[in-house]
Amino acid sequence: MNGHAGHFPRAAQLRRNGWVVGTFVVLALMLLYERVIHSTAFGAYDMQSLVDPSVSLALAAMAQAAVVLAGGIDLSIGSQMSLANVIAANWMVNAGIGDALAISAALLLGGALAGAATGLVITHSRVPDIIVTLATGAIWGGLALQIMPTPGGGVPQDFANLLTGDVRGSGFPVGFVVLALALLLVWFPLRFSRPGLAIYALGSNRTAAYLSGVNVGRTRVIAYAVGGMFAVLGGLTLTAQTLNGAASSGATFTLQSVAAIVIGGVALTGGRGGMVGPIAAAFILTLLGTLLGYLNVDPSWGLVIQGVVMVGAVMVGGLLLRRRK
Repeated sequence: MNGHAGHFPRAAQLRRNGWVVGTFVVLALMLLYERVIHSTAFGAYDMQSLVDPSVSLALAAMAQAAVVLAGGIDLSIGSQMSLANVIAANWMVNAGIGDALAISAALLLGGALAGAATGLVITHSRVPDIIVTLATGAIWGGLALQIMPTPGGGVPQDFANLLTGDVRGSGFPVGFVVLALALLLVWFPLRFSRPGLAIYALGSNRTAAYLSGVNVGRTRVIAYAVGGMFAVLGGLTLTAQTLNGAASSGATFTLQSVAAIVIGGVALTGGRGGMVGPIAAAFILTLLGTLLGYLNVDPSWGLVIQGVVMVGAVMVGGLLLRRRK
């Protein structure tokens, strides 16, 4: 009896983590296929070419996941990244590394506060998340365009080296370090704290969470604040990669972030999933574009294929949501 009972938690854990494991299997197979068609795929340059753009998308996915896990959705993530990008490029153009780090800290704080403000508006107005974040996305995008109508600005090379390239010439991509620090310093401490448990409880069943004593409003504010901070960090990595700012730099990241969390095992209903799966999914989406390039697929068709994959992922998530209902 006890032996059979011991299998049930394992079976439940396998069901919960099976999709995430599958995501990593797909990523591994894609990497092996890249190796077959491109002999230097695991070389330092090629790895950095994959990791650098994947980091920005992974951070966008983490921002989206933080909100979706609490039962919401954020359609302003791309605009938040664009705004952070142009502010950083505008303020850092003649700055030293110390000033650049201070500006980054201020932007991260600003992103958290902006996210918290969004959560407050949603909580007190009771307007659906999708409407509020669509509106705030228009606001952030408009501000980005006002600040930098045409691409420009710049960042110190030392700052760019902190977020892109390799670690002191070792060939090990800095992007892995950035993602690891985001997980270790922000997400994992939150995930296993009372606010983190409240986020999952709220996403699983809002009524039950409320009846069990979860402060619904505060939890939503925390989720959006964390999402805002991750989105700004994604914008800063964009700035480090491009060495300039552009008001449209984050335009594609909102849809991509939703696709990444669905592929990475986060339920659109909320309450299920984590951050590791979406990070792997971000690498899958980036690697897909790379593989299409190696296969000499016409760039226009490549965009179509990537779009179909992203929309398909979102549709699958929606179908799973309807099935659970």
